Amino acid sequence: MWYQRTITLSEKPRGFHLITDDIVDKLSGLPPVETGLLHLLLLHTSASLTLNENCDPTVRADMERHFLKTVPDNAVYEHDYEGADDMPSHIKSSVLGVSLLLPVRQGRLQLGTWQGIWLGEHRIHGGPRKIIATLQGE
Repeated sequence: MWYQRTITLSEKPRGFHLITDDIVDKLSGLPPVETGLLHLLLLHTSASLTLNENCDPTVRADMERHFLKTVPDNAVYEHDYEGADDMPSHIKSSVLGVSLLLPVRQGRLQLGTWQGIWLGEHRIHGGPRKIIATLQGE
């Protein structure tokens, strides 16, 4: 069976945000899947999805500092008419990616003990973000 739903995440400040519970909550109405896969596709080019530490929020802060240093806002970019944070956001999105493929067993995501789904918001004012969630399984 296949199920698909659009998830809208509220606007978040620039940085990395743990969104595992948001994803699980917004998929709660779907029929349970014994064994399957959940594909998440972020429909934006200035944000990202990644899987990382779910416990210590300082990891997310360190990750944000790393990317601000590695891909700075005020470097020289040709694509600059949408603001100083726009082109760096596209680069970060490409480096980190916009999709995840996650296993599902007995109706639950199968993540490692310390793994969580992160939204990387790379714009200063990014706005709400949409994710297409596609669940396949039996």
